[in-house]
Amino acid sequence: MTGKPVLHYFNGRGRMESIRWLLAAAGVEFEEELFESREEFEKLIQGGALMYEQVPMVEIDGMNLVQTRAILRYIAAKYDLYGRNLQEQAWIDMYVEGLRDLSDMIMFFPLSLPEEKEINLEYILQRATTRFFPVYEKALRDHRQDFLVGNRLSWADVQLLEVILMEFKVRTSQLPTINRFLQPGSQRKPPLDDESIETAKNIFKFEQGMFLKNMSTIVAEY
Repeated sequence: MTGKPVLHYFNGRGRMESIRWLLAAAGVEFEEELFESREEFEKLIQGGALMYEQVPMVEIDGMNLVQTRAILRYIAAKYDLYGRNLQEQAWIDMYVEGLRDLSDMIMFFPLSLPEEKEINLEYILQRATTRFFPVYEKALRDHRQDFLVGNRLSWADVQLLEVILMEFKVRTSQLPTINRFLQPGSQRKPPLDDESIETAKNIFKFEQGMFLKNMSTIVAEY
């Protein structure tokens, strides 16, 4: 056992990518055990390590952590990226949870029905530019600080950088730990392509065309 966190997931970004981002921002090295078949996933389930028979799962500090938000909160608190008091934590939670709808839409967009990709893309852009981005732009403008909460890097900044990568990237991505994560050869995963989508379908038993319907219903999660 190396003492490094061990990430268990399929070989793609998905919900594990936010966890990779946060560990990278904290400067924490991690290892990954990635499964590429349904059989490997079922073996992990049968091993009893998955509380809800779902991934992502992270081995850290002698625990098998599951549920994405629980994992992220633990990492943020452990590595001092979760505010200095309850009020700062509340602001961080609001900013992070506000990004969840947008990040889910972006993550699941490649799984759109072919005939709905254009309308889904328009919907994502409209929601991003009218509902989400203005909140963070206003926060940074009103605070006149480089970061969203407490004038120092927090989980909220890392989540925002991952999701929107707009002008906020110019400031935040200069941090050495994040800059390294953006370089070729890091553990950051590539975007979903046809091959990785087919792999995910086979692992999680997704059926063709069952994913999204006009961005209103997510039938299956991964």
